[in-house]
Amino acid sequence: GSGGFAPGRRGLRIGSPLNTEPSMPDNSADYEDSDELIADFDQDDGAARVWNLLWLINPGDEDAALRQFDALREQLGGEVEPDGEQWLWALKEVIDWQAGFFVDAQDVDAFITAIDELSARWSLRIDWGGDLDDEDFRADLDVPTLMAVAHDRLREHGYTLWNWNTGTDGCAGWIALRRDDEAMLALCSLLGVEVRPGSDPF
Repeated sequence: GSGGFAPGRRGLRIGSPLNTEPSMPDNSADYEDSDELIADFDQDDGAARVWNLLWLINPGDEDAALRQFDALREQLGGEVEPDGEQWLWALKEVIDWQAGFFVDAQDVDAFITAIDELSARWSLRIDWGGDLDDEDFRADLDVPTLMAVAHDRLREHGYTLWNWNTGTDGCAGWIALRRDDEAMLALCSLLGVEVRPGSDPF
């Protein structure tokens, strides 16, 4: 069970920002190495794994990860146990527009707005490859196409855009440090969440 797990300032962390300036870092050089903490994934504690996921998708912002974990715990009735799918859909609600996105595959406007909002956490702006006000440019766009563009742009700054298999017409995902790619894949495998880089949409 996860009753005894409480994320804190020590222990189950993926890293913390070295940069204490007010401006947000825009590449992974500003973050501590996380290799020594990957072993924590293997412990049989579902809540700890969920906390690690929140840490990965809130790079450099432990306070946000803590707020989202507390909100998730409350939404799940006081205990975070990643069994079945209920916890993942609750997580989607908790992180929406803060550390994640969930949009219809055809809702280009919602996707662009969500990714711009998430990228702004590190003072980044996505170059979408054309004028979004140009009807001809927008005519052929859909969310999977734009997801691949955003993934490529974010990689240039040290981040990876991930999407997870919703089993619906919706596209969902989050952003983490590029250097944590292997950790993300290992952790999501343990959690039973099927993820791919944004360059390979579901």
